[in-house]
Amino acid sequence: MLTIHAAPLVLPVGAAAVVDGAVAVDGDRVAALGPYAEVAAAHPAARVRRWPGLLTPGLRQDRAADLLTRCYHPDPREADELGELPLWGEAFERLAATMDATRRSGSIRRGLQRMLRHGTTHLAGPLGADDPALRTAVARSGLVRVPGPPAGAAPVGDKAPDPDPFAAGGDLARTAHGPLRVGGRADLAVFDVPDEAALYGGGPRPCVATVLAGRLVHRAR
Repeated sequence: MLTIHAAPLVLPVGAAAVVDGAVAVDGDRVAALGPYAEVAAAHPAARVRRWPGLLTPGLRQDRAADLLTRCYHPDPREADELGELPLWGEAFERLAATMDATRRSGSIRRGLQRMLRHGTTHLAGPLGADDPALRTAVARSGLVRVPGPPAGAAPVGDKAPDPDPFAAGGDLARTAHGPLRVGGRADLAVFDVPDEAALYGGGPRPCVATVLAGRLVHRAR
């Protein structure tokens, strides 16, 4: 079924923002993009999903390998002991020393789910070339692997990775996987913020939906 994703502001990247905009998705492709009234009139039988805030292309996570292989993502049942945030550095190394394959695979799956909750649809860098568990988990997630990080990216050193792609400091044009365009793959993210400026800095930028190849894979409300 064709679905229209509508939001008060659509930021396609590489094209003008669309106030009261919409993206029509047919299967895994973008079928139309523009003002909601025009998109809805062209597709009267489509299902409509209305979102708050702004709709963007899906994001690219440049530190995917670190998040999946050098962090431990606790199971909710471990929250009392380990907390809810990814463990990095010495805390991860202590766990890794005794971690079996089942526990590691669970952490990788939860890490991928965490990325989806931040609007990520693309993972940059080499992933799983010599790691069957990682390669399988990434393939099953549907997240797209792309080369990276991009040229000119700042070195990260030993800084802990953040599941939020915007935490790296890039703007939307740099952080998005690419522009939204008719005929392109339908990878979208929706943030409950009033404008693009609210995506940056230290304030909250809740991702309320992630669409991966046309499928709604994360929904916060």
